[in-house]
Order: sequence, then structure tokens, then C-alpha cells
Amino acid sequence: MRFQRKLALVALLCAAALHAQKTQPWVIGPFTRPASGNPVIAPRPASTFIDPILKKPVHWEALHTFNPAAIVRNDKVFVLYRAEDNTGAMRIGGHTSRLGLAESSDGIHFTRRAAPAFYPAEDGQQAREWPGGVEDPRLVEREDGLYVLTYTQWNRKTYSVGIATSRDLLRWTKYGPAFLAAANGKYATLKYKSAGIVTRFDKQKNRLIAAKIRGLYWMYWGEGAIHLATSSDLIHWTPVEGNDGNPITLLRPRPGHFDSTFPETGPPPVVTSKGIVIIYNGKNAASGGDPHLGPDAYAAGEALFKAGDPAQQIGQTADPVLQPEMPYEKTGQYAAGTTFAEGLVAFHGHWFLYYGCADSLVGVVIAPQR
Repeated sequence: MRFQRKLALVALLCAAALHAQKTQPWVIGPFTRPASGNPVIAPRPASTFIDPILKKPVHWEALHTFNPAAIVRNDKVFVLYRAEDNTGAMRIGGHTSRLGLAESSDGIHFTRRAAPAFYPAEDGQQAREWPGGVEDPRLVEREDGLYVLTYTQWNRKTYSVGIATSRDLLRWTKYGPAFLAAANGKYATLKYKSAGIVTRFDKQKNRLIAAKIRGLYWMYWGEGAIHLATSSDLIHWTPVEGNDGNPITLLRPRPGHFDSTFPETGPPPVVTSKGIVIIYNGKNAASGGDPHLGPDAYAAGEALFKAGDPAQQIGQTADPVLQPEMPYEKTGQYAAGTTFAEGLVAFHGHWFLYYGCADSLVGVVIAPQR
């Protein structure tokens, strides 16, 4: 009888969650974890490569592998994931981060390359990327097949969103901070991270492609508050400002909710028939936040903006669509629990959402593509 009561309770909770989703039909989801395979990427202490700055072998993915970008290429899912080595201080942000590359035919089981695909080097961005590294990527494809990467440049003093491009996900051209030349250098010293470029589903190509709206590309960016920027080439970006001359703010912390202290841009947003859907991350307040989440836990929610006006919000989920539940989402270097969404692909009729687990592992959840 006890087992039957538990089963009934689970069914009731699932029904309530599905009902909440149905009241907002624009939401991408509901997401479910695959029956097996998670976490899909974990640290490999044996992996080494010759670091171009240190000129010696480094165990580049020894400690943590998390916060992934994702793209569909050649009918496979490719994931660029943040990997931390075993150097530096044993604290968050104290190691050097590089980006590993993995590929999968089913979106769950991955084959990884032995060496990182993107990393600090003796190039024009070394001063911005060393020794902290390159972190938290988001990835989109341009109409002509060019891949555009947004990522955090971290030198342990300051940080900004860097832009890089590639044709094969292996050889990259770095362009430096996204806003470096905007508004005559007004944002050259701004600290900012977490940038997702708006995409659309291309039925002919059967995958997400960077979207133009009113002749421009659009990017949602920021942590603590989410803002907007535009570009004509996906490389050079300009923040959208209000009448006060400051970047407009689209999403702010909401007391009593999962994003009560720290909304942060997630994977590249998607233009759907309902509008622009943004999956974003939120940090729960230590007090006065979502009582169903632990203090300081990170969960993911969704917001909807008008397709023809990316600044006009028309919907937002009250509750998270993904939150720490499994042991691997609550155990790691961020012990408060994290499901930090960064990679979203449309693949074989489903949405695959890739996320960082407790700043230590990579997980995936899946939803039907409607």
C-alpha cells in the first residue's frame, strides 16, 4: 500500500507539472531526463595536451566538465563543454578553463576528442583569457554554415563576452569582446557575460540557424539582469539602450521565485510561432526565494518575447522548467545544486537541452519538438 501511495503521489505531481505547462503553450518542453546516459560528459583525469602557453602537458579536463554549448552538424550533435584543469586554487574560478569537443549520433552517448578544441593561446586575446581561460560557451550557425561562438574571457581580473568563428568547430578565429567597438568604446571596460544569439528552426536544413529580425541579428546577454544587443554580422555587437543611455533591462530578479537573485541568459533563444522563447537560468535567494528550491540553487525557466520586437516581453514561467533533482545535479564544486542550461538543439524531432550539473558534469534533458 505504501508503494501504491507513493506511485499515486508521483502521478499527481507529474499531472500538476504538466497542467502548469499547458497553461502556457508557448513553453519549450516539458523536459524529461533520459532513462539512462546521464551525466553525458564527466571529467577524464587522464586527458592531456601540450598547452601552448605553458609549453608542457596539462591535464585539461581533470577536475570538472560542465556548462556546454551544442550544435547539430552532419546529422550529429556536437557539444562544446567547459573543462577545468587541476591547476590553480581549489575554488570556483580558480582553475584554467578550456573547451572540449564531443559528438553524438543519438544526443546522449558522446565520443570526445583527446585535446581541447578552443583554449587560451599566444594570440591577440591571451591577456584577456589567461590564466582563467575560456568559459561557458553558446554556439549558433550562420546561414552560410559559419559557426559563431560566444564565450566568457576570464583572466582572473576581469571578464567579458568574447566572439569567435569557425567552419569546422576545430579551427577558430577570435575577435575579442563583443562590445569592444560599440558606441565609440563606451563598453570597452564593461564586465559582462552570458550571451545567447537568437535562432530559428530552418525546415530545409532541419536545425537551428541564427535569425534575422528587422534586418539584424539579436542577442540576449547578461547576468543579474538580462539585456539586449544587435549586430549586422554576428561579430560586432551594440547594446540596445534606453532613453537614459544605459542598456535596457528585460528580465530582473523576482522575489519569491527561482530567479529571485540572479537571472542569467541560457542557450541561444529560439523564434517560434508564439514568439522568441528564451530559456534562462536563475539563482534562488538564500532567503525570500522559491521555498521549493534550496538556497542559492540554480534552476532554468523560460520567457517569451514578441517575434517582431525582441524587447517586448509577453510571457514568463512562474516556476522552473528544469531544477536540481538528481544526485549528480547537487554534488560537485557547487554544492547548492545547479542545472545551468546553455546548449539547445532541435534533433530528430526533439529538443535536446544540455546543462551544467553543480559546476562539475554535463547533463541532458529531452522534449518533443512541437
